[in-house]
Amino acid sequence: MPTILSREVGPIGYGLMSLTMGAPASLPSEEQAFAALRTAADSGSIVWDGAEFYGAPSYNSLVLLNRFFTKYPEYADKVVINIKGAMKPNWTPDGTSENIRRSVENCVDVLGPKGNIHMFECGRRDMKVPLEDQITTLKTLVEEGKIGSVALTEVNANTIREAAKMVKISAVEVELSIWNTGPLKNGIVQACAELDIPILAYSPLGSAMLTGTLRSPVDIPEGDHRRMFPKYQDGNFQQNVKLVNELGKVATQRGCTVGQVALGWLVALSRRPDMPTIIPIPGSKSVEHVKENAVVVDLTNTEMDRIDAIISDYAVVGDRFPSYGMALTDM
Repeated sequence: MPTILSREVGPIGYGLMSLTMGAPASLPSEEQAFAALRTAADSGSIVWDGAEFYGAPSYNSLVLLNRFFTKYPEYADKVVINIKGAMKPNWTPDGTSENIRRSVENCVDVLGPKGNIHMFECGRRDMKVPLEDQITTLKTLVEEGKIGSVALTEVNANTIREAAKMVKISAVEVELSIWNTGPLKNGIVQACAELDIPILAYSPLGSAMLTGTLRSPVDIPEGDHRRMFPKYQDGNFQQNVKLVNELGKVATQRGCTVGQVALGWLVALSRRPDMPTIIPIPGSKSVEHVKENAVVVDLTNTEMDRIDAIISDYAVVGDRFPSYGMALTDM
């Protein structure tokens, strides 16, 4: 059983973004969100990943969790909460000491006394502020008891190693999936393995691509942010869906969904030699999909080898983000 902060947490976590972020018409009702949260915890998906910027200040992850724990206080001690913050309204980082402290204190205040922020991440590394200054501020906030620990997101292997010299890093959150295997090649996974830092794998289903429900670019709604991402655009999409089709064959033979194959691949990956703990954090507004995602399909070595061959033979084309988004990552 994987652990975070010396606590057993289960092999699959839960991402909160879709519960509060998006066009108002696309958001679940509060009761629907509460049902998804209860289902996640009851299914063993107890690492919850949210953000100060997942939605407007009036209704973001912290607001939702405050209302949830107020109504269902018995769940507060069942989950491990990771929160991202310290971003400007335009989604650019502000890693000054003043802003990190403002963000953390705001998150604590909005979450309220029933919940705890076990891990806190600056949503992106601010390259204009020395890393040591950012880590020192976060370390001080841990010492003050405002947050439980320091985590990192969207950072490279060198940043992970430097930060780990200054403070214990409880987790590193990166996009890792069959849809994006970059961290396996760029040193991030190796660094986390060497330093015994768990990885929180966000977008483990490729923002729904690995569910098999998207068959062409027109399946992505107008106004959806994925329409701006190169991997999903016309031309690239038609090439990339070939990988999904091949995974579908594995799923059919196994008697599970494509999404379960994708999540099972990550869980099995972490059992390989010289790998860190990898906890996928899929998100969903649907109780049924939350339940589905929590079921771990234990892939055999033969199945893993087949999936590795598919990844190699049907390489995904296109960047993860548009150029302006890539510029904000420390990669």
